Amino acid sequence: MTELAAQLLESPKAPQIIRQVQAILNDEQKRRQAFYEWMDDDMKAEFINGEVVVHSPALEKHNAAVLRLGMLLSAFVDAQEIGMVRVEKALVELTRNSYEPDICYFGSAKAAAIQPDQLYYPAPDLVVEVLSKSTQKNDREVKFEDYAAHGVMEYWLVDPTRQTIETFIIDTDTEAYAATGHFSIGQSVSSQQVPGFTIPVKAVFDSSANVAALRSLLAS
Repeated sequence: MTELAAQLLESPKAPQIIRQVQAILNDEQKRRQAFYEWMDDDMKAEFINGEVVVHSPALEKHNAAVLRLGMLLSAFVDAQEIGMVRVEKALVELTRNSYEPDICYFGSAKAAAIQPDQLYYPAPDLVVEVLSKSTQKNDREVKFEDYAAHGVMEYWLVDPTRQTIETFIIDTDTEAYAATGHFSIGQSVSSQQVPGFTIPVKAVFDSSANVAALRSLLAS
């Protein structure tokens, strides 16, 4: 039992509070279904805690980081035949919320269960979010907690302004993310969920370094 649930059960108002919360969640599900019917392929939008979040066009440094890292990860995973990578337009459906991560990786088992006509994706094994002013609060708070709660084993936060990458994995004792590193230019970063995937941080932010890293990954 979680600490929050234990605190709730100590209150004599617990049944009333639970009914109120369930009514709110039921209403959210109706709005979520309306969100699915409303959104289209041309927009990037998410459903977070009952609200529709439509993302504005991203800065070039954001788009470039997503493309470079997504290309490196996808090329490596395809070459090794260890699952699949999706960039931006994969709508991940969790219990309460629906997200479009910048980059997500599904290991072989989950990838094998995803069908060609599938619209909603399960929780990935690795999620990468590239930070921006408009998204970093959700990336560091709501999504941080939600991804961990749904078994996304590894989470990366890429900062295109500071040119850094933060990595996290789920701590099995706390069932929350624990930091595993904060990497910057001049260092390399590795994934625990994608064995063998190690790249220079610079390859995410520099085109020449990206090409060199891609060649190295494919050669290995």
